[in-house]
Amino acid sequence: MIVTGAPGRAAVRGPRADATQWGIVSQPQSRIAIIGGGPGGYEAALVAAQLGAAVTVIERDGLGGACVLTDCVPSKTLIATSGMMTALEGSPGLGIQAGGIASVDAPRLYARVRDLARAQSDDVAARLCAEGVEVITGTARLAGRRVVAVGDREIQADAVLIATGAQPRVLPGAEPDGDRVLTWRQLYDLKELPSELIVVGSGVTGAEFAGAYQALGSQVTLVSSREHVLPHEDTDAAMVVEDVFRRRGMTVLGRSRAAGVKRTGDGVAVVLADGRTVRGSHCLLTVGMVPSTTGMGLEEHGVTVDKNGFIPVDRVSRTSVPGVYAAGDCTGVLMLASVAAMQGRIAMWHALGEAVAPLRLSHVAATIFTEPEIATVGVTEQAVESGEAEAIVVKLPLATNARAKMQGFRDGFVKLFARRSGGTVLGGVVVAPRASELILAVSLAVEQMLTVDQMAHTFAVYPSLSGSITEAARRLMRPTD
Repeated sequence: MIVTGAPGRAAVRGPRADATQWGIVSQPQSRIAIIGGGPGGYEAALVAAQLGAAVTVIERDGLGGACVLTDCVPSKTLIATSGMMTALEGSPGLGIQAGGIASVDAPRLYARVRDLARAQSDDVAARLCAEGVEVITGTARLAGRRVVAVGDREIQADAVLIATGAQPRVLPGAEPDGDRVLTWRQLYDLKELPSELIVVGSGVTGAEFAGAYQALGSQVTLVSSREHVLPHEDTDAAMVVEDVFRRRGMTVLGRSRAAGVKRTGDGVAVVLADGRTVRGSHCLLTVGMVPSTTGMGLEEHGVTVDKNGFIPVDRVSRTSVPGVYAAGDCTGVLMLASVAAMQGRIAMWHALGEAVAPLRLSHVAATIFTEPEIATVGVTEQAVESGEAEAIVVKLPLATNARAKMQGFRDGFVKLFARRSGGTVLGGVVVAPRASELILAVSLAVEQMLTVDQMAHTFAVYPSLSGSITEAARRLMRPTD
């Protein structure tokens, strides 16, 4: 068991730091125990330390958690390289003679991915240490309503935060072996790129890796149990990505459910429910997540866990037990690092008596890091079509944008939703390169309840992709009476 940092030495910011000079009697220092060092855990720790609490974080695998070490950071690092390959592929259209065929050095690529993940984890550790947070390496469990046990040590706390994340779901008959049958957390230990990769599952993770490996040079087959890829996303956006996948040479099998995966010497065979067999060199399983909550003593001490193992929480991250909070993927609330981090911050603000605004999922921006990217915020077209939300909609193809033409982008669009009465911006979808950056303008509009008139009167650079956002707002403006 390794302990770093200085327990009880928390950095205090603002007026609290100078309270004693005014004769204010300080209150007993609050004690916070956090199980899990991912975004939900380490962001909560920083907030609690800032507010003067004595904070202990217990993490089993490394600070940053799976998000930094095996999930978000590594995958987006790999996708950054695949994006460069996509750009090179399109360079002849811009008048560039590449002078040969670019190829990927797999060992260097995977080494870079692992090194960057470790460096990010080290940065998190350094920040927590600088803030006086105690970090314990080990596996923790709830030993009482506000008691956390790690090894032989018991930590008494005024508040406990559970932020243990989730892990890849395994299909019966398709158990990963870390060699040919893989989860995405095992990809970075490969010695070479898969020559023929079969991706099972066409949700966000499956689509991201399928697109990335196709760009890196693998021949990818994407097995989707639904009619099209990304079945839970904006339909127009999903169709753009699927069309791009097919145009780039990917095989997309819709309405094809995997029943099992078998090793076949130096390859794999994915058996589909209808009896067909798909053969390749490797199989990547992306069939969802299960929460990491078993064996933690949660139900034994009154914390409600649902039938799937997730911990139900309210909008300020409270569980069923007073003083016990939960954040991140273990709660099943929008499995995004940004949501986990906000849940953790909210939990600490609430536990330590600060003013806090409850989590508003309708204001969460999300991105799918395919090429092009899909970024969304606010209401959806499905909600509008079903009558759940009343809105007017406009969709502008990216192909009409001057900057997109200059850079050779032809796939994608900007879609805005606005309230029919008053024109308040309710949400939007951006399908474009760097849509993850472009969506911020729409997120600000949703958060601050701006109208399309206000967006339309905002200057956008010409030429720019962001110009399509203000143009969409102008299309939604209503003439005054």
